[in-house]
Amino acid sequence: MQSKIENIFGIRATIEAINAGKEIEKVLIKKGLSGELISELFSLLKKRDIPYQLVPIEKINRVSRKNHQGVLSFISPVTYYNIENLLPSIYEKGEMPFILILDKVSDVRNFGAICRTAECAGVHAIVIPARGAAQINADAIKTSAGALHNIPVCREMNLKHTLEFLHESGLKILAATEKADTYYYNSDMNIPLAVIMGSEDAGVSNEYLKIADERVKIPINGEIESLNVSVAAGIMIYEVVRQRNHE
Repeated sequence: MQSKIENIFGIRATIEAINAGKEIEKVLIKKGLSGELISELFSLLKKRDIPYQLVPIEKINRVSRKNHQGVLSFISPVTYYNIENLLPSIYEKGEMPFILILDKVSDVRNFGAICRTAECAGVHAIVIPARGAAQINADAIKTSAGALHNIPVCREMNLKHTLEFLHESGLKILAATEKADTYYYNSDMNIPLAVIMGSEDAGVSNEYLKIADERVKIPINGEIESLNVSVAAGIMIYEVVRQRNHE
């Protein structure tokens, strides 16, 4: 499968790509653009929940100096899924759901490494926010060893809504955080489960910690206070595997 991200230049070309069903990773738009066509584009982006950024023209020019008219779009190398459509199919197959939620993990290589581990462990889907997550690009695909072509990635506009949906669907929401009192291996993971991993700089946001059914931590005995998020995710993921394989 193709891993390289394709760029689309121009307002009309971006509108046509969206209407043709292309999977858009994100759109860069020059600040201050106005007119009927750009209004049509903004309306379409909001309707389809496609992330976009208003940026100085220099940022777009650093990517390309083609005739971009102040609009540059990135086509995603993967197809995004919707968790609300995906979850019922997991239950229908008679499987115990295992969903991994990444709260603004922004480093591309960390993201790719986590996806590789998740795919190897049989995680059913990875959920990321539409804004603040690592871009799924050639580096992410490479670091994932191609796993991103095999594991469903769900890009959600509202993670709080997604967590509430998963909770209502019978999943235990488990947050990995140093703010917890319970060690991860003392938590029951042999049930329908969604594990939240946070970014290295901020961890899991307080908003999501409040929604979580349980908070757990990984023991840290050295001087450094936290693990790399891809390592921490691997520990959490394989504890789920261990518990489920021993029942």
